[in-house]
Amino acid sequence: MDPWRRRELGFVVLSAIWSLASAVTRYSIPEEIPVGTVIANIATDLGLDAHSLLERKVKLDYIHSKKYLEINKDTGELYIAEEIDREYLCPAKTSSFCFLKMDVIIESPIRIFNIELEIMDINDNAPQFRRERIPLDISESATPGERFSLTNAVDADVGENSIETYYLSDSDTFTIEIQSGSDGTKYVDLVLKASLDREKQAVHTLTLTAVDGGMPARSGTASIIVQVLDTNDNAPQFDRQVYSVDLIENAPIGTLIMQLNATDLDEGVNAEVTYSFTLYTSEKTQEKFSLDPNSGEIRVKDMIDFEEVKSFEMYVEAKDKAVNPLSGQCKILVFITDLNDNHPEITIKSFQSSIKENDPIGTVIAVISVSDRDSGDNGKVVLSIHNAEMLPFALKKSSEDFFELTVTESLDREVKNSYDITLYVTDRGTPPLTDNETISLTILDVNDNAPTFPQSLYTIHLVENNEPGALLASLTARDPDLHENQYLVYFIVEKEIVNTSMSMLFSINPENGNLYALRTFDYEREKEFLFHIEARDSGLPPLSSNVTVHIIILDQNDNTPLIVSPWRPQGAVIEEIIPRSSDKGSLVTKVIALDADSMQNSRITYQFLQITDTTLFSLDQYNGEIRTTRMFSYRDPRQQRLVIIARDNGDPPRSATVTIKISTVEQVITRFTETTEVPIEYDLFTDLNLYLLIGLGSVLFLLLITILVIIVLKCQEPKPSQAAPQGRNSIVSQRNSSTIADSTLISSDAYWYSLFLAETRKGKVVVRQPLPNGAGFIVSSIPGSAALTETSASRSSTLQ
Repeated sequence: MDPWRRRELGFVVLSAIWSLASAVTRYSIPEEIPVGTVIANIATDLGLDAHSLLERKVKLDYIHSKKYLEINKDTGELYIAEEIDREYLCPAKTSSFCFLKMDVIIESPIRIFNIELEIMDINDNAPQFRRERIPLDISESATPGERFSLTNAVDADVGENSIETYYLSDSDTFTIEIQSGSDGTKYVDLVLKASLDREKQAVHTLTLTAVDGGMPARSGTASIIVQVLDTNDNAPQFDRQVYSVDLIENAPIGTLIMQLNATDLDEGVNAEVTYSFTLYTSEKTQEKFSLDPNSGEIRVKDMIDFEEVKSFEMYVEAKDKAVNPLSGQCKILVFITDLNDNHPEITIKSFQSSIKENDPIGTVIAVISVSDRDSGDNGKVVLSIHNAEMLPFALKKSSEDFFELTVTESLDREVKNSYDITLYVTDRGTPPLTDNETISLTILDVNDNAPTFPQSLYTIHLVENNEPGALLASLTARDPDLHENQYLVYFIVEKEIVNTSMSMLFSINPENGNLYALRTFDYEREKEFLFHIEARDSGLPPLSSNVTVHIIILDQNDNTPLIVSPWRPQGAVIEEIIPRSSDKGSLVTKVIALDADSMQNSRITYQFLQITDTTLFSLDQYNGEIRTTRMFSYRDPRQQRLVIIARDNGDPPRSATVTIKISTVEQVITRFTETTEVPIEYDLFTDLNLYLLIGLGSVLFLLLITILVIIVLKCQEPKPSQAAPQGRNSIVSQRNSSTIADSTLISSDAYWYSLFLAETRKGKVVVRQPLPNGAGFIVSSIPGSAALTETSASRSSTLQ
């Protein structure tokens, strides 16, 4: 059987015996048994019918406690409803007994049974010290057997589960003694076994362990830190009994001869040492030397002359500051050494503190003399320049003990603007004495550097339609010279572009080099400017340099597309006439728009804005050709209205619209009354080379002669009574002649030329001829084999 079950059975038997001896029903259980564990059967122990418990509404009434138990109303079993902690339920350790009292109440008839549940302790708590670190201060003079009280540990458990004993970690110096109080509490004392010596071990670290009597046993630990307090049991000691020191004569007052250091193994005031001369030190010696009582420094107190005294003896005592002080002594021998005690001297006879950077090599800066009051080798001196290899100067001996300081290399103020020249003089004594003198030389500036720009070319991008006065760039030059040699003035190098001075277009601030635009630029007129900016300093003579500035005008979408074909006055409607018999794909007309902008801003696409019948016409979005998508039927109206929008590709885009009224007729007749003419003025090829223009002009001239001959021959044989069918690609444009003088089309010849080339490649002849009654011009693309036809004056339109 499981030990836990055996123990539980024992408790139940014990409770049954107890219930026979008293009117109160008692049970005993260990703490912290699992929730749901059955303690006893209440129905059996109280003589009740288990099947009637539910009907009689049995319940538990607790007295000043939580609801730790419950009754199974079906079986009458009393079981654990919440884990019971004895230390929480009975925190006081005045008694080893802990009871949980409750009443069992049943109805029909009402009866009350008293129940006491004894909670028995288990070893669930380990001993704990109030402090994990216990500090103790013990004098090293403490005698063995002396006792020191320690903080005891506590254990929340009771009885045999409480603290049983204490253990101390291994130590040759300390042990412990355990005592028991009247209530059974265990107390522990620390006992000194052997004498302490702070100089050997100043701190003792021990571990105290408290162990309880439970099964299994639990324990807790604490650290004992024993600090050994010092007593004055050590005298100060010098590292040597006799010290020997060499001292040169004429040593400056305050010169440190040596620093004594006596050590005391004690601590605190017992280790603080003071120094003093003993009675064995002569008064004359004490007049020449001083002894610092705290630091032990021995310094020169008065001038010492080798010829007067050659050695000194000093006796020094070191004493600690204890109540009963201890002391130690030593002897110091000071030997005086004769030496070269006169320093050489440097005298500056003549000196100019500043020279120009363009002064020639060999210029004398200073005249220097040296002297030494000693004689023999001690009076012979050597003069030198400190770091002479790094300086553009040298010493030149002019006479006995006189030197000239001269320039040996070209000077450049922009590299180094001043020099600190240190002169060293050394005699040949043993040991040698030295002296030094530093002179400061300033290099004066001359205008030997021209202004320089960071770049040789500045490329500045400027968007057209800029505001006048806009800042374009800051062109700052640098001049390493000083003062007026550094002050710069900026100006634009004059240059004329199309009879316009560059200073009329741009302006530069003469003081800071800020470049401004003086007027608004138009990309369609000026695309770039190239000129120079000059920076000039204010030196004598002035130096200057220039930089090239390249202004690139960037295009904006500031021009609206201009519809040049079919041409019409502002707001007018274009009328086009086509035969109803036109086949699918027949060219109705071609919309051509021009945009003065460039790149994406001039790329034009065409779209229908309004259309009467979307199934009848198509519009090429790139070349603007309007063609029929099917043949006309009798249901189609005779007039169609189209609104075409030409939009560029700028941001934001700009657009223009044209309205075309298309009329369909059964037959279109063209009448020629005057000689036709072709456009002869073109200005689109000005950028081609001369040879291409000559060749193209020759071809056009021959073609023009041919066309004129054909037209003359056709006009001599008119046939007014019979009209020939019009070519399918004929385009008739009409406008009111009264508006001709009011409108100007700049690029009309370009349009005629492009149309001329396109149609002549197809073997057709393109002509522009006046219509009857001066109504305008007609443009036709005529197949080579087709006859010219005639149209009524009322349907004609003009293009200029």
